[in-house]
Amino acid sequence: MRLKQTYYADRVRWGKPLAGLTVLAAEHMQALPFATQLLAVLGAHVVKVEAPGGEGGRAARPIVPQPDGTTVGGTFARNNLNKSSIVLDLKNADGKATFLRLAERADVVAENMRPGVMDRLGLGYDDVAAVNPRVVYLSVSGFGNRTASPYREWPAYAPVAEAMAGLYELGRRPGEALRSGIAGALGDNAAALYATIGVLAALRHRDRTGTGEHVDVSMLDSMIAMNDLYPQLWSLGLPAETATGRGTGILNTFRAADGYFLIAVIREHQLARLATLVGCPEWVSDPRLADRADWSERVDDIFRPVIEKWAAGRTRMEAVAELAGAGIPAGPCFTMDDLAADEHVRDHHMLVEIPSGGPDPVLMAGNPIKMSRLAEGPLRKYPDPGEHTAEVLSELLGLDAGEIGRLRASGAFGPPTPDGGRPGARLPGRPDPVQGDAVRRDGRTDRAAAPGDRVRRFANPAPSRA
Repeated sequence: MRLKQTYYADRVRWGKPLAGLTVLAAEHMQALPFATQLLAVLGAHVVKVEAPGGEGGRAARPIVPQPDGTTVGGTFARNNLNKSSIVLDLKNADGKATFLRLAERADVVAENMRPGVMDRLGLGYDDVAAVNPRVVYLSVSGFGNRTASPYREWPAYAPVAEAMAGLYELGRRPGEALRSGIAGALGDNAAALYATIGVLAALRHRDRTGTGEHVDVSMLDSMIAMNDLYPQLWSLGLPAETATGRGTGILNTFRAADGYFLIAVIREHQLARLATLVGCPEWVSDPRLADRADWSERVDDIFRPVIEKWAAGRTRMEAVAELAGAGIPAGPCFTMDDLAADEHVRDHHMLVEIPSGGPDPVLMAGNPIKMSRLAEGPLRKYPDPGEHTAEVLSELLGLDAGEIGRLRASGAFGPPTPDGGRPGARLPGRPDPVQGDAVRRDGRTDRAAAPGDRVRRFANPAPSRA
């Protein structure tokens, strides 16, 4: 999927489910921006408030080259589509006052500063609720704002929350070293998903009661919820490695001709089907395989030799197709090359192309929420710092050029910008957003993929149901 494209154009008439919702977000990095991007994709008007010079995610690695020769942090690029950016110095009296004026008109005010920072700035929940009692105020932090925590002041990135929630212990076998960072940015994204759910619940509550509330989401709490199997295993006296399938059945990967595939056999009828498929019906009556715990203990000496011999003349997909056809849960272990070429990923629009300064676009994950009256797209590129300052202040606050100029002169937007201090202007050398392809009802685009292009091979999906 590319920027500016729209799929299922016949659904455009229904609009976006969150259209008309205004979100004011003092945010940085990923835990909150991932949440507000999801709200934006679903139709909310998200106004991102950045400090002068832009938020920290713009410099985070990996670095993404841009078409104009500049660079932007990968964290920022994948978490800020469909947003407007304004720059405000919240330590400046006029900058703070402008934020509060915007908050008066917002449905949601969101922040992921360290606990206490927004309160010290005079922009915490109580301050905002005083001018807008209907506001839903969202706070995302490592360890929470509203409930006491001995870790309250600790800084936190995703791996910190993952480690403290026991994720790295889950599945670890005795003697193995702990591996960190095994789940991407799950610690961020888990908090973002719970934050999104909390905001939508609070908005529904506001619809019924007429008043807003403070939604407080901790990254650690979110990861404990995501890692829910670990406390259950511990309370049952079972080792953490049980999560890998020990004692529960066959939950293992096996080699095929072109890579690995996974089999999940945790029921007796599934074992019988597997035994028949690979030519070992005697497994069903083998006393060494009397129960599921035995299955997991005998993977390497009984199951693996037979299954891998059976799969040696098959590709991963061929092996999995036969397994699935027999009612046995299985799936190929994909690489990113596989995902980029996969039919399901393509037709579900789960990879989005962002134009880059290289020969290929940069990819980010698409929206997994599919709705029968929701058109997919269009997506807008992430904004430049303060790109929409003048537009937002004019639209939401009714300020004219003179009033915006006075705010600029007072330092509300920080130091003058490279274009001479005109908030909302594009930075020098930054091209206009890439124009998208024509919308077609059948889900296809009108631009052909470049021959041999490594990334664009998935960009033109087959017709999708309208």
